[in-house]
Amino acid sequence: MNSHPFSLAALTVLELSPPDMVEAAARAGYDYVGLRPIPATPEELNYPLLSDTSLLKQTCRRLRDTGIKVADLEILRLKPHTHVINDFSRFMEVGAELGASEILVAGNDDNHERLRENFAALCELAQPFGLYPHLEFMPWTGVKNLKEARHIVGDVRQAGHRNACLLVDAFHLDRSRSRLEELAEVPPEWMRYVQLCDVPGPIPESMDDILHEARCERRFPGDGHADLKGLLKVIPPHIPLSLEVPTDALRRQGVSALERAQMALDKARRVVSP
Repeated sequence: MNSHPFSLAALTVLELSPPDMVEAAARAGYDYVGLRPIPATPEELNYPLLSDTSLLKQTCRRLRDTGIKVADLEILRLKPHTHVINDFSRFMEVGAELGASEILVAGNDDNHERLRENFAALCELAQPFGLYPHLEFMPWTGVKNLKEARHIVGDVRQAGHRNACLLVDAFHLDRSRSRLEELAEVPPEWMRYVQLCDVPGPIPESMDDILHEARCERRFPGDGHADLKGLLKVIPPHIPLSLEVPTDALRRQGVSALERAQMALDKARRVVSP
């Protein structure tokens, strides 16, 4: 039996509303779903879970009806002018109402001292709600690789914020040229879930091309060039694997969100199986 439960990430089926994401996760056979109350880019469809009480109630009802649990909520961006309490208090309330446990956090600030302070404040805000902020490294952000993320999360945890966590995405691990040997040294309690996908080929020279791949054209697990077997050997056992596999080309060809979610899960199960 599979030792890792699976979560359907929002980016895999981004055209769906939150209730429909829950439904797709249930029909495809996932254990969890990831929801996106805040769009990652201005161009994205916005389903305002933070302000639309009817949509929030509908989503909670669909969660109850299907038995699907919310793994993570995304995406909180820590920017130079972020005010954690003013900007994110409502997010925490909605996260608790949805029964989420993890939060995806991007460090969009090159000033690591300020970023560290904001991440610590976010962890303090999240703690009473039972939420665990996960700082995700991405090559185009202020936290470009695993090494930088380790330093920030380590400092925040050492300052007493035990809910500070680190998020590893198989795509960013590869594209940031971070090493599995370094990941093996990360304390397992820092990682409560991991994002799984595959990469289309060698690392592009252009950061714009890397960003396009990340948001639009990843590969299903096992269909690319990432060392997923190696990754699975060094992450903690039994933690959820969030399948974040945007495949815009398939969507444009008419492959439905449910079909793509099912493909991602079927291929991930084959990769994870011994």
